[in-house]
Amino acid sequence: METIDHGAGIFGGLLVFMLIFAFVCFIIHIALCVWAYRDSRRKGKSQEFSMLVLIALFFFPIMGLIVYLIIRNDDGLNL
Repeated sequence: METIDHGAGIFGGLLVFMLIFAFVCFIIHIALCVWAYRDSRRKGKSQEFSMLVLIALFFFPIMGLIVYLIIRNDDGLNL
């Protein structure tokens, strides 16, 4: 009599879920980078500053977003 291993099915479902979740997070990450770049250009910042924002958000998404949100306004925090 053969035994059926149901663990492989659970692992496969979990793997598919994790891949979809990672893909959605990646899409959100890219959209966030594009938004910050466009926002920087719309606020009249230079091309170089906007590219720096884009690169910083691509490599350091959470910390880069926090820093950008603090410095994005001209009348922001004066530290």
